[in-house]
Amino acid sequence: MNVFPVSNSNLSPVHLGHFVQKHYFPEQQVECRILKTGISDTYLIATPGKRYIFRVYSFQWRTWTEISEELRLLEHLRQNGVSVSYPLADLAHTLIHTFQAPEGERFGVLFSFAEGEKVLNFDPETHYRVGKLMAEMHLLTKDFPLQRVTYTEKELLIDSFVHLGKFLAADTEEMQYMKTVREYLVGELQNADQARLRKGAVHLDLWFDNMNVTTDGDITFFDFDFCGNGWLCLDMAYYMLQIHSTEKDDAERELKTEQFLQGYEAVTPVSDEEKRLIPILGICLYFFYLGIQSQRYDNWSNVFLNEIYLKRFINLLLKKYFDHHQLGAKLTS
Repeated sequence: MNVFPVSNSNLSPVHLGHFVQKHYFPEQQVECRILKTGISDTYLIATPGKRYIFRVYSFQWRTWTEISEELRLLEHLRQNGVSVSYPLADLAHTLIHTFQAPEGERFGVLFSFAEGEKVLNFDPETHYRVGKLMAEMHLLTKDFPLQRVTYTEKELLIDSFVHLGKFLAADTEEMQYMKTVREYLVGELQNADQARLRKGAVHLDLWFDNMNVTTDGDITFFDFDFCGNGWLCLDMAYYMLQIHSTEKDDAERELKTEQFLQGYEAVTPVSDEEKRLIPILGICLYFFYLGIQSQRYDNWSNVFLNEIYLKRFINLLLKKYFDHHQLGAKLTS
């Protein structure tokens, strides 16, 4: 039978459950169901009394080496006491599995389950704890190079702007604004005081959707799919960006941001240059993830990404954050 080529598929949870049972838990009953599909596909694995996560990476999204480096980082953090969801080897000591999907070769990894639940609005004390945990992570990732992408102005801004341009016309007011802001941001990154910026492995996607919190307040980070090399304050910038976008009350927003920073600096100091760059890097990360959404239109973002969405995102989130930190004044200075 001739099978028509496909660009994306979902592995059957029933058959993936059989696979996990055979390779990990041959003496136990295993249940498997899809949690979510998208940039990668996430499955919940359940055995009697315990849960796990099985991630299947999208076709050509990450190489075997990139995934291996992600797992090496996670193991480094786990062994040194940072609470993360970590990879689990099968009975043959294999961490990364290969599946011949209709679209081509895909990789899969079993991870420990991050106990607790996702919480959209943390109390100030939880933000303090997140700051401490992130700082503890950064003590271990500082000068810890990965054989993965290094996040520079090219990856964050230039490439992202090209991807965005496929969905928003160059002559629109929003794209003209983005072009001007991009030029400003590139200059800021190129002129940053490198000697005062800590460098190493970064998560790049640490926000409320990628951490679980237990009723006792214990926090576990997960989903290191975007990890790479860069300035450590990128992680701080993205987290603080998320506080700004989700907390509508000005006083609460400032309190929670301050608590996060206090928690972080209770573990390790943050330089004045890093603090200066944090809002700038937040805007850079808005660029970056708009680029990812545009890049992954065919097999993820098509359910929400369109011209109206992009214009609203730029005007209501990106521009608002830019103006809030009075970065716009520097465009004409």
